[in-house]
Amino acid sequence: MKIIPALLAAALLAAPATAAPGDAAEAKALLMDSVGFASVQGRGQTPALARFYRDWLVARGFAASDFQIEELAGTAMLHFTWRAPKAKAPPMALTGHLDVVAANPADWVRDPFKAAAEGGMIYGRGVMDNKFDVAMLLATLARLKAAGFTPGRDVHLFLSGDEETDGVTSAAQAKQAKALGIEYMLNSDGGGGALDAAGAPFAYKLQASEKSYADFTLTITDPGGHSSTPGASNAIARAGLVAARIAGHRWPAQVDAITQASLAAAGAARTDELGAAMRRFAADPTDAAAIATLRVNPGTIGQIATTCVPTMISGGHAPNALPQRVTITVNCRIFPGTGIDAVKAELARIAEDPGVVFGTGIDWPVTPPSPLRADVVDAVAAAVKTRKAAVKPTPGMDAGATDSVFWRALGIPSYGVSGLFIRAEDAFAHGLNERVPEAAIAPGLQHWDVLLRRLAS
Repeated sequence: MKIIPALLAAALLAAPATAAPGDAAEAKALLMDSVGFASVQGRGQTPALARFYRDWLVARGFAASDFQIEELAGTAMLHFTWRAPKAKAPPMALTGHLDVVAANPADWVRDPFKAAAEGGMIYGRGVMDNKFDVAMLLATLARLKAAGFTPGRDVHLFLSGDEETDGVTSAAQAKQAKALGIEYMLNSDGGGGALDAAGAPFAYKLQASEKSYADFTLTITDPGGHSSTPGASNAIARAGLVAARIAGHRWPAQVDAITQASLAAAGAARTDELGAAMRRFAADPTDAAAIATLRVNPGTIGQIATTCVPTMISGGHAPNALPQRVTITVNCRIFPGTGIDAVKAELARIAEDPGVVFGTGIDWPVTPPSPLRADVVDAVAAAVKTRKAAVKPTPGMDAGATDSVFWRALGIPSYGVSGLFIRAEDAFAHGLNERVPEAAIAPGLQHWDVLLRRLAS
């Protein structure tokens, strides 16, 4: 996508004729417009999206001087400060990310970087991860500004630019926050609610913990030679065996106070075999039958242990030559409290090939859970209550890593408080035909309105 010309940008920044500041129509337009920026790292659109968001908020009454956009590492990050006239409390932070994972238009039913509203859904790359909540958050800021709300503490909005890849801007913003004395952070890219098959809310996870992220490269070398004279060793065959061993390995089951509470609550809301396994594991983390049931379910395997899976492989140099080098990439999501060095040592044991040479790619910090602050827990409960459903937020752990790992590593309590409720069968973040329900917009705005009025006051 080309940089939006000035005339079109002005049109996008203007609210629809029938929209009030921060209402559902304006929020929908903002969400769909933001999907139009192919903010994949390296395409130049992440900085463009940062400028678009800045100009959108400036057009709704915020001062341009309160925004900072910094470009680095092939991407960009945005920092906005809504200053309190008379600060009554330490500053707080709101976070999200600008970037999205790549998408091949040939694989999609629709253009992934042109939002489409069809059948009650809004489709597009990043529409769920994380542009929905970013749009709802920005629209709520505009709504509060128009209503004359003034914060009782400085409110800092940080949008990172490489949460989906290297985390360089994420780490940089966490350091900025530490220097500013941020008391705690609310992450729009974590937590969230679940809808049942009929579309009714039945659960909400307040993310207070998350796994860390690490990529390992495992390289096997061999002298190679002519394919007509194969020997006893073949680098591709050895790599295949190593990959199979890693893929088949099941790491020891683990539990902490956060995952125990979340599994107990989720199990209480279900009457099926999976729900029973959740309840049994929460009561007894050594229950082998419960562990076996949780391990075969994609939604729970990441909640009870570290996971490591082969995700990429490259090797060989000619179709008629024996391979000289093969490299496997193994992605690990590491349970809180487990060190990265311990994971690497276990991978070496599992590989059962002394010729494997290990390298480390992305290596994010391993962090403990955030303390459950009463003010944050109460505010999230009040926000969820607006759904008019008997849903009680439960602290939980995200199996995937977010920007929060960098904040927690510096001692800043961080909480995933997404305003999106979605059915499991509609959740396609990082996948084909990513989508969110259009009906989620109005309650998402209300969610953020309650959070900010209670916590920013």
